Amino acid sequence: MIIDQIFAVVILLITLPLWIVFYFLIKLTSPGFFLFKQKRSGKDKKPFFIYKFRTMVENAEDLKSKIYNLNEANGPVFKIHNDPRYTKFGRLLAHSGLDELPQLINVIKGDMAFVGPRPLPVNEAKKVPKKYERRFSILPGMTSLWVIRGADHSSFKKWMKDDLEYIKNKSFWYDLKIIILTVWMLLLKKSLDKHKITLLKFIHEQK
Repeated sequence: MIIDQIFAVVILLITLPLWIVFYFLIKLTSPGFFLFKQKRSGKDKKPFFIYKFRTMVENAEDLKSKIYNLNEANGPVFKIHNDPRYTKFGRLLAHSGLDELPQLINVIKGDMAFVGPRPLPVNEAKKVPKKYERRFSILPGMTSLWVIRGADHSSFKKWMKDDLEYIKNKSFWYDLKIIILTVWMLLLKKSLDKHKITLLKFIHEQK
């Protein structure tokens, strides 16, 4: 955890110029604060506020009930790949994955780690079936096994199973591989399917 916090400080300082650029782009393209925060369930379901660059209109949470019929997830979660609440720049930011950078603050605070199950909103976490409760036994992460295996195309059941698989195999080297693959996918902007053989090779090497 301390190692994660030290690296989070270093990465935050290195990426600070990006924060400044995103601040102005977000402020210039939509009214409201440039950061978005939401209460999520962390380790042992302890609630905390997660931080992201704001990618949606300021009242996005209030509009959620009006577009629930567009939900693409098949479990007790809410996800829309091309959410109509995205701002023009926010859509680009969210699909690049760079909107997650402010979670470095969460890592520094000790709410999150670099790798772990993605934290769910509190109301959604309460609906997770008991058989998947173990996903809440460790700190949530900025990235996860589920993310590199294709989060946008994965069912809720597969998502939960990926989380449990990660916990079972968790190690320093496993985390490092997931981080490397996450950065690789972000930089190349490729889907999981295009890297399937290489990804599977990395993931199964540690077993």
